[in-house]
Amino acid sequence: MGNCFGSRIGSDSPYKSSGGSASPSSSSGWVWRRKGKGGASVSSSRVSSSPSTTVPPTPRSEGEILQSANVKSFAFNELKTATRNFRPDSVLGEGGFGSVFKGWVDETTFAPARPGTGMVIAVKKLNQEGFQGHREWLAEVNYLGQLSHPNLVRLVGYCLEDEQRLLVYEFMPRGSLENHLFRRGSHFQPLSWNLRMKVALGAARGLAFLHSDKAKVIYRDFKTSNVLLDSSYNAKLSDFGLAKDGPTGDKSHVSTRVMGTHGYAAPEYLATGHLTAKSDVYSFGVVLLEMLSGRRALDKNRPSGEHNLVEWARPYLTSKRRVFHILDARLGGQYSLAGAQKTAALAMRCLSGDARARPGMAEVVTALEQLQDAKETAAGGGAGQGRASGGFVRMRGGGGSGAGRQQQQRPEPMAVRRLPAAPLRSHPE
Repeated sequence: MGNCFGSRIGSDSPYKSSGGSASPSSSSGWVWRRKGKGGASVSSSRVSSSPSTTVPPTPRSEGEILQSANVKSFAFNELKTATRNFRPDSVLGEGGFGSVFKGWVDETTFAPARPGTGMVIAVKKLNQEGFQGHREWLAEVNYLGQLSHPNLVRLVGYCLEDEQRLLVYEFMPRGSLENHLFRRGSHFQPLSWNLRMKVALGAARGLAFLHSDKAKVIYRDFKTSNVLLDSSYNAKLSDFGLAKDGPTGDKSHVSTRVMGTHGYAAPEYLATGHLTAKSDVYSFGVVLLEMLSGRRALDKNRPSGEHNLVEWARPYLTSKRRVFHILDARLGGQYSLAGAQKTAALAMRCLSGDARARPGMAEVVTALEQLQDAKETAAGGGAGQGRASGGFVRMRGGGGSGAGRQQQQRPEPMAVRRLPAAPLRSHPE
């Protein structure tokens, strides 16, 4: 969950760590456990009839965050059993945070279950030597422990026991958008145009919810590896370790250290450290361009002048006649030219160098919905390629990730491993 292929930028958090435990409560529900270094268990109980959609202002203490989270607190041994002792063959992926393991729990009690029974979960285990740490773990609990939306991954629970830090999510069987766009093999068939637009709309709805008055959260690390897909290709945002509360009152931005992933961060944010919701809009434009082209945001394996996707594609995005040059050859020509042109124009607006000229995510959602309503996407929705037909455009070699050039590229590795990220630069809070 939330793998990091590109270099990660910086590290910060708005949270205070007091180590305080939740206060006892007489309400019924799950028991929230936290074990101190001496092994003593401090517990309280808390229940909520429905998840809150408003995140209390930060900074808050660790105890306050854990007390207000509407998720289960797991004991380490429970997750050890659920994942079969964190067996290597249960690894779903790895990133800066650590490894993600597949496990099984009872759907009602969340007690460990036999493999193949109950509910499948994904358990993210903190790497003690990783560059991401307790603060980002706490940020995930803070946001996903309270926010609920169909396009946000569900946080089932967490574990805080001695030095162990784990997060438990719903299992997303189709993995990340990154894998489907860039990896080769029988497990990752090319996404059709319809599926790409479906994923784009779902991810846009997730961001729009975060930016809404109900949440007022800036995601800050929107990228293909953080967009996960369920069995029906519904997109859900994951990895909230870098999320931050948006500006309040008459403030126009949040001043913070520069963080995120190379290739996705907005230029004004990199230059000033001023974070706004429009920073996320820029990142969405980069991902939308990746979905159109089948190219990574940054790829040094490509010829000189094509390493940076946005810089390479920008001249093509401004011309309706040339836009087909950037489209992914793996689409097999199965797309509407008018739909592709409008999608490219939307990506161009999101990538505007002037943050004020970028649309809000609610407007992006409306634009993508109108594209679907106008039936300007190809008929069907499977992951494979179909025959070219009237109204669609057959890609010629040489465009986007064209066939001639694609054969010269080095094949992507099939492993789900990720390289450790490195800091780029930072600004003081």
